[in-house]
Amino acid sequence: MRNHSGHGRTDHSAHGGHGDHSAHAGHGDHSAHGSHAEHGGHGSHAGHGAHAVHGGARPGGLSVSESGYTLELDTVIFAAGAQPVRFRVIGPDGQPVTEYTPEHEKELHFIAVRRDTAHFQHVHPVRDGKGTWSVELALEPGDWRFFADVHPAGHGGTITLGIDASVAGPYDPQPLPEATGTARTGEYTVALDGELLPGESSELTLTVSRNGRPVTDLQPYLAAYGHLVALRAGDLGYLHVHPEGEPGDGTTAPGPGITFMAVAPSAGTYRLYLDFQHEGTVRTAEFTVRTPAPRPGAAAQAEPQTAPGHQGHHHSAHAHH
Repeated sequence: MRNHSGHGRTDHSAHGGHGDHSAHAGHGDHSAHGSHAEHGGHGSHAGHGAHAVHGGARPGGLSVSESGYTLELDTVIFAAGAQPVRFRVIGPDGQPVTEYTPEHEKELHFIAVRRDTAHFQHVHPVRDGKGTWSVELALEPGDWRFFADVHPAGHGGTITLGIDASVAGPYDPQPLPEATGTARTGEYTVALDGELLPGESSELTLTVSRNGRPVTDLQPYLAAYGHLVALRAGDLGYLHVHPEGEPGDGTTAPGPGITFMAVAPSAGTYRLYLDFQHEGTVRTAEFTVRTPAPRPGAAAQAEPQTAPGHQGHHHSAHAHH
């Protein structure tokens, strides 16, 4: 993992108060993931294992509009630096949506990533009574993609909408970090075990250590010990994966390992971002992962049947948190 200069994400200490996204300027409240609770009743992650192919392998966030819902920003052009971003989710009736089904403790999860993947922020905006969301983001010059992961009340499931934004200033695009099985963030090292496979569910285990010692007292964050976001390099197709088990279920240990089920929509290169909380601080570890060519017969699993409007909710393995 590389901290891409300026990531400023190694230590979201403020996360403890993500509600304040300011500190996290980008992780804000990873809580949003919480919202995913509902993916099919994830409410409590119960049986996430079964989410293995939940929503299918098709990525989300590639469209600004889906199932009658559209992501609308006050502006898509920004100056560089920390600043508020305001947006709405417009419903089929042409009005801003004001009622949502919370998932993983949040009504909406917002992901901001520069298109070279060098800067990533997962935050949780706040909404006013008229349906306008606002959040503080730290934006570096370049082309960005913003994702809103939501479950509008009355809709059949969670949808992920994506929109492009431009940040003015000298743009210094970064190459993708090399694929590696370990990532470092401050005093923490995270080891990745397992393969992300196209069209089929696979198990990924991320093991957290601090200064060479296993971390066995991870803290719940958004109803899980870890949250993993995967983005496909090239188009930033969005996959939300989440862990097997949940805090307090009697079987899931608070580290050092966090296991996820995930399905890649295709062979290629992916960026993985793991958020975990320890000693009151949320940190992010980043990985570059390459997937092999699909195995014979795996294609049939890549396009499972999904309910209209759930459009393969990226929650592929529902890994999401």
